[in-house]
Amino acid sequence: MTPRGLLFYGLFGMPLAMLALPIYVYVPQFYAQRGSLTLAVIGSALLAARTAAAFIDPLLGWWIARSGGAYARFVALALPLLLLGYGALFHPPAQGGGLAWFLGALMLVYLGFGMATIAHQSWGAALTQRPGERARLAAVREGCGLLGVMTAAAVPALAGYAALSVSFAVILLLAAAVLLRKAPRPGTVLPAAGDAAMGADSVLLPFRQARFRWLFAVLLVNGVAASIPATLFLFFAEDRLRLGASAGLFLLLYFASAAASMAVWPAIAARIGEARAWMASMLTTAAVFVWAYGLGAGDSVSYACICALSGLALGADLALPPALLAATIARAGHSGRREAAYVGVWNWGVQMTLALAAGVALPALEWLGYRPNTQQGLAALSFAYALLPCGLKLLAAAMLWRAPLHDD
Repeated sequence: MTPRGLLFYGLFGMPLAMLALPIYVYVPQFYAQRGSLTLAVIGSALLAARTAAAFIDPLLGWWIARSGGAYARFVALALPLLLLGYGALFHPPAQGGGLAWFLGALMLVYLGFGMATIAHQSWGAALTQRPGERARLAAVREGCGLLGVMTAAAVPALAGYAALSVSFAVILLLAAAVLLRKAPRPGTVLPAAGDAAMGADSVLLPFRQARFRWLFAVLLVNGVAASIPATLFLFFAEDRLRLGASAGLFLLLYFASAAASMAVWPAIAARIGEARAWMASMLTTAAVFVWAYGLGAGDSVSYACICALSGLALGADLALPPALLAATIARAGHSGRREAAYVGVWNWGVQMTLALAAGVALPALEWLGYRPNTQQGLAALSFAYALLPCGLKLLAAAMLWRAPLHDD
């Protein structure tokens, strides 16, 4: 695979990441500041919408798998859903709408995001099964995703949410055009005996593989550990650290550090294995992020160090799990035929981690006395933002150490 081919494929990760970041970082505060929805309602709505979308994703994976590798078709189908949902989410009506509008926009976004993500990742998993190329392919895709994340972090701070919507639409359409016209296509693989039917029971196919069950369990625990501080970032930055308008700069530092590490983690994985490299990143994150618990107003330099170091470890979270998933698919003998079934279930797990982070952490913080834009309940906020994710990271690392994933 040539560098140009990798880039043409991976560039579509940029608009997908521009969509993902605002939903779990900006949306809770955006609607809380409007005053029409409380934290508990916002968290419950996110939990409900993400849970519904998560259970749709395996069905989308089954549907896409039945297409025989026509991934480009589903990317094209997702585009209008993404454009409509994103615009509606950040442009609610001045009067009316409220919870119904919020839920409707979320469902449009999640449906389009699920379809586009499953098709795009299945496309990549079908392109190569070589261990070195797997990690490079994922690194390019997630590196482009980090560019999208940094764009989504910078644009609202500089020009507001209207500019973010326009930027997302332009980048989405350009990246989709490059993907559909220029990206390498997977080779044709004839279906194996029994694949032609692709019955609904194939939705559960991935869970018949022990390697996938272990990998999926690690994904869930590690994903919740990453999603909780992402959901609470703006609340912690503004109420605990009192960073004000400069909060976005720390988000940029975090993702820029992750982008800088994207070339390093595949090289480390090539030497010690993808699973061991991922485990090392989890331990690094826990060792660094625990410092955040003791921070308060004025500790911006210490927080910048935490963002930079934990961002370096984030590169492994982005590049290595998809590579391990591709290896699991290849081990099961399903490469070129059933990637979408695996990626659909995988995306279900990712959605559930985000659902749990928002749906549990936000209402729990409100119950414990935390109130946004005040000094109430800051101890609970610090615990949820720093200590809880570190404990979950250590649990995920222990599970990964025991998992049968160290032979690729």
